Amino acid sequence: MKLVFHDQTFSFELLRTMSYAPYGGADIGECLATAYRIEEGNLESWYAEWHRTASRMHSLADESLGRGNRISAREFYMRASNYYRTAEFFLHGSPADPRILDTWGKSRSTFLKAMELSEVKMESVSIPYEGTHLPGYFYRVDDKPRPTLIVHGGYDSTGEELYWEVAASALERGYHCLTFEGPGQGAVIREHQLPFRPDWENVVTPVVDYLLTRPEADPERLALVGISFGGYLAPRAAAYEHRLAALVANDGMFSFRFGEMGRRFHQGSDEEWNDPSFLEAFMHSLMEKSINIRWAVENGKFTFRVSSIQELVAATEPFSLEGAAGLIQCPTLVCEAEADHFFAGQPQQLFQALNCLKTFMLFTAEEGAEEHCQFGALLYFNHRMLEWLDGVLNVRPEVPASLPPVSQ
Repeated sequence: MKLVFHDQTFSFELLRTMSYAPYGGADIGECLATAYRIEEGNLESWYAEWHRTASRMHSLADESLGRGNRISAREFYMRASNYYRTAEFFLHGSPADPRILDTWGKSRSTFLKAMELSEVKMESVSIPYEGTHLPGYFYRVDDKPRPTLIVHGGYDSTGEELYWEVAASALERGYHCLTFEGPGQGAVIREHQLPFRPDWENVVTPVVDYLLTRPEADPERLALVGISFGGYLAPRAAAYEHRLAALVANDGMFSFRFGEMGRRFHQGSDEEWNDPSFLEAFMHSLMEKSINIRWAVENGKFTFRVSSIQELVAATEPFSLEGAAGLIQCPTLVCEAEADHFFAGQPQQLFQALNCLKTFMLFTAEEGAEEHCQFGALLYFNHRMLEWLDGVLNVRPEVPASLPPVSQ
């Protein structure tokens, strides 16, 4: 599924940004107009044009609010947040670049302004975590105890975009939702410099502890949803955190080892591959040819807080579910996108390693849902995922008061 760009990474990130349109996070014409201004393969051009669009939305939001038009202001702030997120995406090759904190910070602040102007019941929360805190958003339907989703992203997502990706649909279907950022993600890496860790149960367990203090969460119906790299992190957590009633891995992952991924491109000897100077030179040669590989390495160094490719390989070596996947006890949904260009084959590997009640869900090109994490088809993805959760958690769809009951 190619959009505007020949480059797969530019095309996919454009699709990702546009995918939030059904939930108010984008407008199609704005996205396409921005994309057509971007020079193919030019990361600075990507930043400049998305930042230009985001700034325009931000200004329109401020002007609308100044005129007392809260609805337009909310809509403009919401789209500005997503466009700022997109602008910041390729900046991580220079971790000291001041535009990272500035642009990401604007993505967060405009999202919060949009939520202040909306009718969504959302609360910013701080979750106690090893002497500091994890930032999160608690979305609630009402004050009643309800099944509750715990949602986190992966390698590059932010807490704000999880609203468009999952929370908005979950709320419509009667679920409370707690989204959060862990080490390596969002504010936790940018403000607190805490990198990813493989033992993700030590991240999720404090989140579950916090959630169980809230009377709105039904303690018997907590479900964990991990997205993208979260398709490894969430199963790892569920292997050791057994208070979960369900798990969703979208898309499923069994391992996240840079050594394994890079080795596929090298046809030489193991001795050559294990030479740090060769490894650095070889991977940099790949980065010059592929924006996807360049971004994966640069974002890896940023989120794992390492300074070399050799250190990145070492830091990611523990990220495998070998010996852990079989410990998961709750019903588990493993999703796969048919044309996933990141982790092809990994969902099946995870699914085969599970011993629990399990479901495999394939999303196809015929459905328009073949891209990584079903971007381009989020309405369809959320329909299928939440119907699966309805069955597992014994959730009955609610009939709005304005509608008569269906006759039998």
